[in-house]
Amino acid sequence: MRIAAFQRMALFDAVDRTTEVLARDVAWAEAQGIDLALFPECYLQGHSYNKAIARRRALSLDDPALNTLIGRCASARTTAVIGLFELRGEAIYNSAIVVKAGQIIGVYAKAHPLESGCTPGTDFPIWALDDWRFGINICADLRYPYTASRLARKGAGLICNPINLMLRPHKAEMWHKPGISSLQICARHTKCWVMASDVVGSNDDGWLSYGSSAIVDPNGVVVAKAKPYSEDVLVFDLPDRQHEGKFDQKAGVIAT
Repeated sequence: MRIAAFQRMALFDAVDRTTEVLARDVAWAEAQGIDLALFPECYLQGHSYNKAIARRRALSLDDPALNTLIGRCASARTTAVIGLFELRGEAIYNSAIVVKAGQIIGVYAKAHPLESGCTPGTDFPIWALDDWRFGINICADLRYPYTASRLARKGAGLICNPINLMLRPHKAEMWHKPGISSLQICARHTKCWVMASDVVGSNDDGWLSYGSSAIVDPNGVVVAKAKPYSEDVLVFDLPDRQHEGKFDQKAGVIAT
């Protein structure tokens, strides 16, 4: 299975523009034979820790406007995982939707949101794709090992981790390397492959993200890592079939 993690410039309150980028990237992924493409946390509308901003940006999954936008990202082959603020009734969730053939086929809500006003998710679904099964944890969920362990126990062989490490400059510097380390810990703990997609750039408050997108094998080896400070795409070919049990294959390429 061919996977891709997209590291993209953060956009804010620019859903139409973001959708254009998504449509372009998904079309490119289709042409490259990508089976699963991952995009950053809250990428669609832009991330925020502010409750009022998150509520203003949030979209319901049955919103016709959202489904029209998602339809523009249609692909016959590529399944995409896209982060967004989701509105469910009066509740706001930090979610990631699973999109296939221009339709939303599933959603995961962050179990441990740090964003003010966001409701914690309680479900840990997995999805089948060819001979693989994957699940989703979002950013800080990885601080809580049970979130990934539940996916592994359900049979996931790949954990997708949309992240958004846009922080105050001193914190962005502090969390850049630990962000990668948390993926390695998760991989070794669950014996799953782990793929993370981050934003780069800055916001109007001077916060910034270096970009911590990476792909890690079940032994905790970083097999692909995005260039810092810039947009990038990581493409990696997983084995044709998901490995069951202990993973003892050594990585052919180690990212530095």
